[in-house]
Amino acid sequence: MNRSVRMGRVLGVPLRIHWTVPLLLVLFGYSLGSQTLPAWVPGHSVGVYTIGGLAGALLLLVSLLAHEAAHAVTARRTGVTVQNVTLWALGGMTEMGKPRAAGAAFKIAVSGPLTSLLLGGATFGAGIGLHALTGWAMPAAVLLWLGWVNLLLGVFNLLPAAPLDGGRVVQAVMWWRTGDRYRAERAAARSGQVLGFLLIAVGWVSLLRGALGGLWLALIGFFVMIVANAERQHATLATALGGVRAADAMSSPVETCPDWLTVERVVNEEAMRARHSTLPLLDFEGRPSGMVHLPQLAKVPSPQRETLRVRDVATPMAQCGTCAPDDLLEDVLEKLTPRSGMTILVMDGRRLAGIITARDISRLAQRHALRGNGTG
Repeated sequence: MNRSVRMGRVLGVPLRIHWTVPLLLVLFGYSLGSQTLPAWVPGHSVGVYTIGGLAGALLLLVSLLAHEAAHAVTARRTGVTVQNVTLWALGGMTEMGKPRAAGAAFKIAVSGPLTSLLLGGATFGAGIGLHALTGWAMPAAVLLWLGWVNLLLGVFNLLPAAPLDGGRVVQAVMWWRTGDRYRAERAAARSGQVLGFLLIAVGWVSLLRGALGGLWLALIGFFVMIVANAERQHATLATALGGVRAADAMSSPVETCPDWLTVERVVNEEAMRARHSTLPLLDFEGRPSGMVHLPQLAKVPSPQRETLRVRDVATPMAQCGTCAPDDLLEDVLEKLTPRSGMTILVMDGRRLAGIITARDISRLAQRHALRGNGTG
């Protein structure tokens, strides 16, 4: 996720914190310290309520981290690569690869809600026990609140709509029963779109009636709808690309550019004849060394264009998306990262065989739809 900061590792997985996390702490800490705790445990000072609210918000953040860590650990145990875990204002997100089997997908999906439900039951019981044994009302109230929130988080995540974990569970079951992974993804995504719309509607009605919590509900609904829509589009695209090899989608021969040319020469000569907005670069030995996106060259200040080499502003080969001619295109797309972008260099050994751009992929999807096979 953009605008997040690396903050170490959790159980071997990189942890990132989004800039909205402090907003989460403030909102939940304020709500707990100014409303919930004074109603549950009256008669304390503002300072005590503030400390209790902050402690509860921090413990909630730890609970969210445990939820996502459960997904990450289960994914790694089932052979799925995990890039990172990110905490942000609406909860958490685990960036990982795609499970190769319905059973693995089910285990990964259900691990998060189960962790939240177990944490909810444990903290709720701890709050009751602490109050019974010691009479410490304030810590007990914080634990009871944390227990209720975790139980609510676990139940909410089990709703049968993607991108919620419940949607992933339904998707895994449908995949197992039908054998069609992308049909299951589309069905779960459609449920997510419906759920997102309902959350937005309920949230706005609550907000208009004076409940500020309705705004939070509407934001969650908006996020669910956006992600569900993206997942439905992805599943539709993956269906269109099913069985297509990289060699069948690539543009060849490829227009290339020597990486030792100056930016000025590339702008005046190479860019004028390029068919694509991305040019692969070749070194002195004729091997690919990276690729340059033509819009990047426009950002180079004019005084530097005559001396700066194009390889100095290009994406190096190590960060480019690459594949072999016989690789399945749907597998290649799943391995792409935001840094590599949608352009793929097709490599036949150390030789550049072709290039696949977003336009090539879109053209394949359009042909699939024209043949009447689209099911999106």
